[in-house]
Amino acid sequence: MEYRTLGSSGTSVSSLTLGTMTFGSETDREGAFEQLDVFLEAGGTLVDTADVYSGGVSEEIVGAWLAERPAEVTERVVLATKGRFPTSGEPNGVGLSRRHLTRALDASLRRLGVEAVDLYQVHAWDPWTPVEETLSTLDAFVRAGKVHNVGLSNFTGWQLQKAVDVAAAEGLAPPVTLQPQYNLLVREIEWEIVPAAEENGLGLLPWSPLGGGWLSGKYTRDTAPTGATRLGENPERGVEAYARRNAQQRTWAVLDAVQTIAERRGTTMAQVSLAWLLAQPAVSSVILGARTTEQLRDNLGSADLELEAAELATLDEASDPEPADYPYGGPGAQQRSRKLTGGR
Repeated sequence: MEYRTLGSSGTSVSSLTLGTMTFGSETDREGAFEQLDVFLEAGGTLVDTADVYSGGVSEEIVGAWLAERPAEVTERVVLATKGRFPTSGEPNGVGLSRRHLTRALDASLRRLGVEAVDLYQVHAWDPWTPVEETLSTLDAFVRAGKVHNVGLSNFTGWQLQKAVDVAAAEGLAPPVTLQPQYNLLVREIEWEIVPAAEENGLGLLPWSPLGGGWLSGKYTRDTAPTGATRLGENPERGVEAYARRNAQQRTWAVLDAVQTIAERRGTTMAQVSLAWLLAQPAVSSVILGARTTEQLRDNLGSADLELEAAELATLDEASDPEPADYPYGGPGAQQRSRKLTGGR
């Protein structure tokens, strides 16, 4: 397992993260404990959860696992959680206000059974709360020793930049990470969000690295998903989502490229897809969200897979979204790159 710094912080983390969104819903306590053990045995360190995962049960499971393991195991864990989404039905039970975040963090610490978390992330932007209030609250958490680093999740480029600028202007703890959706089928964040993160030293923690199972080869051109897949278990939503992705020729160009490389290298499509993400320079760690230990073991194999330059180029070309319109396509493309032809 490779280790990288958590953005611009000095904290080292494994290049693969164990995501725990399935804990307490799709993965029971026994299966979750097994996943955590396997992840640590493979050299993993960063474990990511959130207060809304399975209504707090995910944090409780992680906390119970930590309580049952010896110190020499748990001291290796870099623990991350998130707050922002509704945790109660009352008006102040949601958002990035000082009131809600203070209660949310304290509740997360209780469920996890720890005095502090290594990374506390705001789960999404809150248009109602001034960013100054949110950042000063996070800074207070750091000063109180409850949080070691702060991060963002699901922020747009301008939201990220505003948070960074306000933190710098006010002398507050700066965000060191951004957790966005990012994979071979979802690369639009490269147009503005990734450059903003790189410019400000934020490391990316991509979620949904396999595109909801698409990049593992679960789905075919002619067969709608059924059974134990995220799309198959929700037929109404699944059929619509499958049809939308299936109709895009780019989807199958990407999957064909991934499959070709996987077959040539004697590995799985999931490992190839994850290895591509691991090769992206802005990425600190890729979040794995497995239902089963078998899936996790396969995903962990990507840590030892280094794609060749030609393979990366093939995947880049097949997956390039190629914006057609301004501001990212057409004349706006000059804002993203400067290709010199002929004289200057």
